[in-house]
Parts: sequence; structure tokens; C-alpha cells
Amino acid sequence: MTQSHRTAAPADLLLAWYDRHHRDLPWRVSPPMAARGIAPDPYRIWLSEVMLQQTTVQAVKSYFALFTARWPTVTDLAKADNEDVMKSWAGLGYYARARNLKKCAEAVAFEHGGVFPDTEEGLKALPGIGDYTAAAIAAIAFNRKSAVLDGNVERVVSRLHAIEMPLPAAKPEMRALVAEMTPEDRPGDFAQAMMDLGATICTPRRPACALCPFNADCRVLGRDDPELYPRKAAKKEKPVRLGAAFVAEDETGAVFLRKRAESGLLGGMTEVPGSAWTARIDGKTDISAAPFSADWQACGTVVHVFTHFELRLSVYRSVVQRDAQAGAGWWQPKETLDGEALPTVMKKAITQAIPDAFQKKRKA
Repeated sequence: MTQSHRTAAPADLLLAWYDRHHRDLPWRVSPPMAARGIAPDPYRIWLSEVMLQQTTVQAVKSYFALFTARWPTVTDLAKADNEDVMKSWAGLGYYARARNLKKCAEAVAFEHGGVFPDTEEGLKALPGIGDYTAAAIAAIAFNRKSAVLDGNVERVVSRLHAIEMPLPAAKPEMRALVAEMTPEDRPGDFAQAMMDLGATICTPRRPACALCPFNADCRVLGRDDPELYPRKAAKKEKPVRLGAAFVAEDETGAVFLRKRAESGLLGGMTEVPGSAWTARIDGKTDISAAPFSADWQACGTVVHVFTHFELRLSVYRSVVQRDAQAGAGWWQPKETLDGEALPTVMKKAITQAIPDAFQKKRKA
């Protein structure tokens, strides 16, 4: 029996499982919807895939609903104000994605007539779309036979084929196996089925192997602990960076904010003033880094973990007159802080200084 014959049956089994057990997601055209003639919307598929990068489905749902309600089409998003997009993205993390999201929307709307390219090559030519996202959009939105490999799929494939090579070195082998497994018919559903299988059955801990449509073909099951797959190279310890954040309130309770430079980490986002820390160097941690003279009081430290480093910010607070020499920035009423494009690390710093800063006031 050839390898192609061996992989055809598991694909059929998986699609049959998906038809019965698929997740209902706001961006997805499910098998019953497809049977009614509903076609996937490339805009919604693209938007969801960008949002889902290194973020959970549960976290993305509310952001996806907000974006699609406010900007129903890619042209609507392309015409949106940059600041509004960043504000709506705040809290989702990895802010370079938001900047590229806007650039990509503009490219599709103004260079492609509002129509997404329907091939991996065409999609990869757009801003912010890499190999995985291009493959996912091509398969799910356009039913192209593309090898879609995300974290869930890596886990399924590594266990199914007992891949001993650790990630990330194993990715090319995994991608080749997924390409071989992907059927000519329903490649988009196959990609989504693999994702659903990894998310609901072939989970990182305590996988429900008895319910898996691949259990008769899985090379790890019965021979080794599935939780040991995929193999992973030893993680390097993340460096720790230090800095300071200065939370100033005026006599009305408004907080002084400013905008970060467009380029670099957290580019274009809103912040409270602070010292010049980066992913590579520490910033000052004392009041010598304060944006202006005031009676700064230490409020403790907040910790935030980025992809490549851990940041520890010493937080200071002061109440000042609004006409203080605060420099470039603005005073934001506390009641509307949550609507600003504040990344999570800045919300942590503000909350450390003003514990009720983001608490909604009860109506009388």
C-alpha cells in the first residue's frame, strides 16, 4: 500500500468527524452553512487569522465582533482612522499586527479593488501576511490545496507520525506531511478540522485519544505519552529588562498620556511617560527619568512578559496642576481611559498607581 493510500483514509475520517463536531466560530462557514450555499468571506477569514496569531479563540471573539461591526468590509477598514484602529486593537497584543492590518487593508482596497488575491503567492505579497496566514486564507477562503500548519496542527501531526525532531526544526517535515495529508476535495474544511482536532481532542494536556478519529493510525498512542509531543528544544531563559513609568493625575483626576513613536515595540500606541527601556537595554528606574518635576511617590513594580523578554517597571504617581510642564501629550479623563490605545503593560502601570482607573462607575 502506498503512502498516499495510507493518508487518504485518515483524511476522510477527519472530515467525517468535522462534519459532526466542528466548532461554530463567528468567522467560519460551517459544513451546514456551506450546504446552504454560503461561501466564506475572505475579509473575515483574513481578519480572524491575523487576530488569532498567538492569541486564543476566546480572546479574539469580542475583538472580531467589534471590528466587523465597525468596519464590515476591507474597504471600510482601509478608510478607517489609524488611531481608531489602534484603539480598537488595544489589549489584543502584538501591535505590529494592527499596523500591518491597516496597511494590508489599504493594499487590498486601493491596489486590488477590494478583492483579496486567491493564491498563497498573491496573499504573501500583501503587508503582514506570512507563510501560515497565506496558506490558511488560501485554503479556508478559496479552497486551495494549501498546507496549513499552526500550533494545533503541529501537535496533531507530531503525535500522529511520532516526530522526534524538536520544534522549530521539525516544521518543514510537518508541513510536508500536512501537504501530503490534505485532500484535493475540501482542503479548507480539512485545515479547519485539523485545527479543531488539536483544540478540542488532541490537546496539550490530557488528550481525549479515545474520541480521536486518528487513534487507529496514531504512532504515539499506546507507545509513548502523547503529552511529550511535539518535542521542543530547550527554551532559552528570557532576559529581564527594567524601566520606570510615571502616572500623573491633575486636579480633576485626568491622567497624562502621550503617544509612542510609530516604529518599534508598541509603535503608535498610547503610554504614560517612562524611561527609555527597550527589548535590549534597561531604562532608568528612579525619578531621574520623570517627565517633569513633581512630588513623585513610588507605587511598586509591575511585571509584563513580552515574546522575547520580561519587563519590570517601577511605577511612580503624582498629583499635579494641569499647567505643569508636562511636555508633548494630553490629559485624559479617567472615565475614558479604557477607550485609549493603551497596551496591557501601560494599563498595568496605571492600575498600579490608580487601582480604580479602569473600573466602570455604577449608575446612581
